[in-house]
Amino acid sequence: MQIPKPQTGVILALLAIGGCANFSRDGGFDPVAQATRAHLGKQILWPRTDGERARSGAQVAEILSRPLSIDDAVQVALLNNRELQAAFEQLGVSEADLVQAGRLPNPRFDFRHAGAAGQYDIEESVSFNVVSLLTMSYRRDIEQRRFAQTQAGLEQRVLALARETRSAYVAAVAARESAAYHEQVSSAATAGAELARRMVSAGNWNRIDQARERAFELESQQGVERARYIEIASREKLIRLLSLPNASGADTPLHLADRLPELPTAIEALPDVEQYVLESRVDLQIQRLRLDELARSLDLTHSTRFLNVLEAGPTRIKQGPAGAAYESGFVLSFEVPIFDSGAARLKRAEAIYAQALDAFAQAAIDARSQIRQAYASYRAAHKLAIQQRDEILPLRKSVADQNLLRYNASLISIFELLSGARDQAAGVDDYIQSARGFWIAKSEFEASLLGDPGDSRTTTW
Repeated sequence: MQIPKPQTGVILALLAIGGCANFSRDGGFDPVAQATRAHLGKQILWPRTDGERARSGAQVAEILSRPLSIDDAVQVALLNNRELQAAFEQLGVSEADLVQAGRLPNPRFDFRHAGAAGQYDIEESVSFNVVSLLTMSYRRDIEQRRFAQTQAGLEQRVLALARETRSAYVAAVAARESAAYHEQVSSAATAGAELARRMVSAGNWNRIDQARERAFELESQQGVERARYIEIASREKLIRLLSLPNASGADTPLHLADRLPELPTAIEALPDVEQYVLESRVDLQIQRLRLDELARSLDLTHSTRFLNVLEAGPTRIKQGPAGAAYESGFVLSFEVPIFDSGAARLKRAEAIYAQALDAFAQAAIDARSQIRQAYASYRAAHKLAIQQRDEILPLRKSVADQNLLRYNASLISIFELLSGARDQAAGVDDYIQSARGFWIAKSEFEASLLGDPGDSRTTTW
């Protein structure tokens, strides 16, 4: 089809504008990786080739070759968790929408042909969506903000995975320690029950006291089974977070530390809550980006309220015999806003924006409260764990030592000595649980500074 030269220049300019949007080199991943390094001091990768996957796998294998620390576990999860890797693919989806928003829709070609008795009626036209051209900057700004929301959402996913991995690691190590101490208690209970049986057989003891020792033996055996299950369950949860398909096999070993880290002598002071809420909370950053997106969408709705369909382009028409000349002109198509003035669309956009504004205000209030509550839990857990370690455990050890002296002096029976030893072992297990609660509370507090830590209405200690 021949198009007049002035119109050809306009079309070429439109095509140039529509083809300027391209995909980025990193797919929008680099800002997410930089934010992870800033918040966690850890590396994340998005391997998209076999070579990149091999390098990531080698890095994970190197970390797993040694006993895992809590920081090692977080790094393995960030490199190896397949759910996180799947989440990174959302960047591709969002960037595709961004690129698409920067491109004009394809022109439409219409052709009509009719003829009879050597007379023809031919019409050819090319039309373009003019509204799309006029609103391209709006649509691209909106998608740019949505893309930024996707990036911030991935930052939040990374932070959530790190928090969950820290808690799972602490729970797994604590469960391992606890199971060991439950086995010690069970061994002492078994020894006491056996001694009671022999003394009853010799006529030196009564069956009521023997029944008590036997009941305690059975209860301690049940405690061992529960502790072993908790150890397995905690370990398996950590394995899932690390995405290790066969953690018991030789190819992917999982060596945990023998015990939890030592408690710090003091904890840091509560930081400036307002500063963290305004600068560091990723969930609030996402909501701010959402507000910006909705504000821009509201502007677009205002701009296209009365006219949201407008197409124009060149056309030529032939009416007459085959040798007749074409008549050139243009075609214009638009909606006449008689029945729908766009008021409903505008009202809906305004309501959505007002709704998001109220939700953001409440989220800011919630964020301040979450930080204060998480810090209170962190401080209380530290105080309890320190008291358990520095006061209660020494007292129970002192009682056990005194019982041993009294037993050697024949002042108490062997059963009273065993009972004191059981109490001391139980006290050690109480300390393990207190230390576990402290490290989890610490993780929850640090998470609250960067984003929503989840449901923190129940304490972990």
